[in-house]
Amino acid sequence: MDYVMMLAIPAFFLLMFLEYWHGRRKGKQYYRFNDTITNLNLGIGSQISSLLTKGIVIGSMIWVSQNWALMEIPTTWWSGILCVVFFDFLYYWAHRWGHEVNFFWGAHVVHHQSEDFNLGVALRQSWFHTLLAAFIFLPIPILGFQPVVFLSASAFVTLYQFWVHTEAIDKLPRWFEYIFNTPSHHRVHHARDPKYLDKNYAATFIIWDRIFGTFIEEKERPHYGITKKMNSWNPTWANFHYYIEMWQAASKMSNWKDKIKLIFARPGWLPEELGGFQEAPAIAQNDTKYDEDNHAMRIYVTVQFLMITFGLLVYMLHFEELSFFFQVALAGVLILSATVCGAILEHKKWLWIAEYTRLLMALACLNVLYYLNYMDWFLIMLICSSLGFLVLVTWFTIGWRRQASLR
Repeated sequence: MDYVMMLAIPAFFLLMFLEYWHGRRKGKQYYRFNDTITNLNLGIGSQISSLLTKGIVIGSMIWVSQNWALMEIPTTWWSGILCVVFFDFLYYWAHRWGHEVNFFWGAHVVHHQSEDFNLGVALRQSWFHTLLAAFIFLPIPILGFQPVVFLSASAFVTLYQFWVHTEAIDKLPRWFEYIFNTPSHHRVHHARDPKYLDKNYAATFIIWDRIFGTFIEEKERPHYGITKKMNSWNPTWANFHYYIEMWQAASKMSNWKDKIKLIFARPGWLPEELGGFQEAPAIAQNDTKYDEDNHAMRIYVTVQFLMITFGLLVYMLHFEELSFFFQVALAGVLILSATVCGAILEHKKWLWIAEYTRLLMALACLNVLYYLNYMDWFLIMLICSSLGFLVLVTWFTIGWRRQASLR
């Protein structure tokens, strides 16, 4: 799975560039710098989280397969197809509960926060939704599908969903639209228009929505995002803001039963003492997208993002070689780096503390890692990283002071 994702990442970027180029030719703005950087940083965080938790998720699936399988289904082409269909069916319910149960929506909401709709949004993923929803897929190993089969099915269904996140493709042939999930169907799913909410949950086969009554056809162009805008480019806040809102709501409830019910209720539910169920608001005519930006430091943010992406690829390639300490420490550096990118775009007052801390952490982690594990390269790393540290500190300091004077 790790190697599949490493090979897929360059393809994702190429397709995003082609979509951007297509939009420019058609006079359409599919991408915004601030939103795209945030989407991709959330995707990077998701990959890091997946690396840290895959032992739990995949290990549990394999353990169940070895100890609780009702039969042994052979590894053949037909079992692969059957597993994809069954996995997709379970995904429909995992996805549906991700919208209809507060506990799961708190994680899945990340994927829906963007007010744009493009291939970059496909990479905007929760850092822990997979861990929370993994139990829903346990019937696959219990039935007897082999690990290589259900992991391949998972990869196929995951990769299939990438291409449906686009406005560049309109409607496809009617027979295809009837059976499969398409960009048209998935645009509806990402809408915050009241009539489109909680529809079209399918990953690969839209037929599940038709069967279970959650299908609606795209008519008007949707408005994307969530009903209560997050208005932030902070990837860490994106993963936790809904749970914090739940905690704040629960702290105002006088009844413990209501506090517990809140966890499993639909998003929008509140007890009568707090006003009752909150319906999704209609889209205002003067509705505008959140668009806070920092044009003066865009190049700095871009360079940071490229370094984070390169760091992720190296991290994935050498993950198994690292000790647990460095697995966690380097993950922390990458996550903090992504968070700093959001802070720069939002002109946060605490930005300078976070950035200097991040650069010092990166410098320390890299050099201690090389001193302990790659002594032959330590001196080279020490010189290169120290020079890089000084360049970035100087660049950031000048940019931050310039930004402060402009504001």
